[in-house]
Amino acid sequence: MKILLVTGRLAQEQVRAFAGEADVLVADTDVAAFITPQMLLQAAPQGYDLILIPGAATADFSEVETAFGSAVRLGPKHAADLGEVLHLLKKGDLKLSRTTPACQLLLGEMRDKARQDIESIEVQAGASLQIGPIKIGGGSRMKVLAEVVDATRLTPEKLAARILRYQKEGADMIDLGLPLDARPEEVRAAIGVAKEAADLPVSIDSLRPDLLLAGLEAGADMLLSLNAGNMAPVGPAAADAAVPAAVIPGPGSAGLEENVRAALDLGVRVIADPVLDPPMQGLACSLQRYIKFSRRHPNIPLFFGAGNVTEPLDADTSGVNALLAAIGAEVGAAILFTPEYSAKAAGSVRELATASMMMQLARKRKTPPKDLGLDLLCLKQKRRLPEEPLPETMTEAQQGHTYVPDEAGSFRIFLSAGLMVARNGPVSVWGENARDLVNTLVDMGLVRRLDHAAYLGRELQKAETALRLGRDYVQDEPLWPAEKS
Repeated sequence: MKILLVTGRLAQEQVRAFAGEADVLVADTDVAAFITPQMLLQAAPQGYDLILIPGAATADFSEVETAFGSAVRLGPKHAADLGEVLHLLKKGDLKLSRTTPACQLLLGEMRDKARQDIESIEVQAGASLQIGPIKIGGGSRMKVLAEVVDATRLTPEKLAARILRYQKEGADMIDLGLPLDARPEEVRAAIGVAKEAADLPVSIDSLRPDLLLAGLEAGADMLLSLNAGNMAPVGPAAADAAVPAAVIPGPGSAGLEENVRAALDLGVRVIADPVLDPPMQGLACSLQRYIKFSRRHPNIPLFFGAGNVTEPLDADTSGVNALLAAIGAEVGAAILFTPEYSAKAAGSVRELATASMMMQLARKRKTPPKDLGLDLLCLKQKRRLPEEPLPETMTEAQQGHTYVPDEAGSFRIFLSAGLMVARNGPVSVWGENARDLVNTLVDMGLVRRLDHAAYLGRELQKAETALRLGRDYVQDEPLWPAEKS
């Protein structure tokens, strides 16, 4: 198959790099998305089986197809994906579209390829230091450190379950947050549980020297945190054990630079934390601290407390964590830290894990973090489907339907243990989606009235949406607070 790739002047070098055996035509425009059919008609390319135009082009190129007898199809939006598109075309595994960019068609393939690329980048990446098998800093991916708050107050079973959940969500390391009243023996026990639960590096989070030293004795892989107040008793022990430690400013007038120098002089493997401040309480200024420190000490990995922003901000965390990861990548962060302390922050570990991979791939491809095969789009979509026209004749829906109790009985619907449950007297039916659950209720003869079946469908779909989004579900209550009067 003879293929022609059409692009603009700005992207021509990238396109040529991925073109392989395909020919490249540079249209008379800087931006590839602005290519028009008239440009191709003037260029008059002949003898091609397929002309691949940029995925962002929106014009109708059917006239070009007619004029030259070549199929004109949308390629990917970004040149970095051309290699995969051409590879699949050569194998005959890809059918392209006139209206849908190849990258959209390739979502599944792109997702798998993205993860493979990330693994390959990580294998080849250098690192400022390692914590067990985990690379930290250098060219490696930002690692997600998930905190278990007040870890010593949890039973061993609950602590292990929390750690396993974080591991499943993509955490690279586990941090055991210690309450002020924790005892050294409790710290040692918690580290034992953590080490047994998952094969992930474990850090302990406290400023108390006795707890940090107990953690070292029990095999902690990292310490949070060292400052001028605990450097003397803990620093030498951390250096002797070759256990990395996050170094923070304070107490008092002791600055980060001063504390980092003291730790380095002791031989500590330092991870610097300039401290990310909360929104409207110095966030922008704190980012300047990260930038300045990173420029002065490019080989010292940086600790980035994303939870300092997500926890005091009443906003959905998926977008916030995506932006924080992008900012972290730009200021040189090596570790993304989150506690998932409040209900609104649930899912932050998974979000930061995905965002970290997105930023690693975007940096490698030298593109913005979009159309990568990975994303954090939850409620919004990138592209809308064509809207169907309204029928010529319609009847407006009316309010005021009178419900008659179903002789088969009513249901109580609730969520429990990650399942949807519908209870009618002594009968309880569970499911993971509304369709299967309501169909089972009908098949069991537990629904006799059409309006009751319609009601159950509405409520169960609402319950499924709540389950998928991690929200609470209360029967007959609006799912979204804004709907409440």
